[in-house]
Amino acid sequence: MEQFNQIIQGATPVLVDFSAEWCGPCKMMAPILKQLKDLLGDRIRILKIDVDRNQELAMRYQVRNVPTLVIFQNGQKKWTGSGVIQADQLASVIQQTTSAV
Repeated sequence: MEQFNQIIQGATPVLVDFSAEWCGPCKMMAPILKQLKDLLGDRIRILKIDVDRNQELAMRYQVRNVPTLVIFQNGQKKWTGSGVIQADQLASVIQQTTSAV
């Protein structure tokens, strides 16, 4: 938990993917997030959080559905979305809500 808090404090935007092993749409996000990382490189950090193993964190950020994506920058929550979201849409959201690009 402490490490998570340190990571989201940084100036580099962090996209947190709250997901679960049993979730089909969560599995669909893996190649999309890889594509996003290829697109943005070091301008974004991506973390995958298993809600079953990190229930306290999921509760703190009111994750009710998986996948839920949350963008943090400088310790602040900048955006939240849920469901499968394409890489180009995520890149656009990151550009609009953070100082990443």
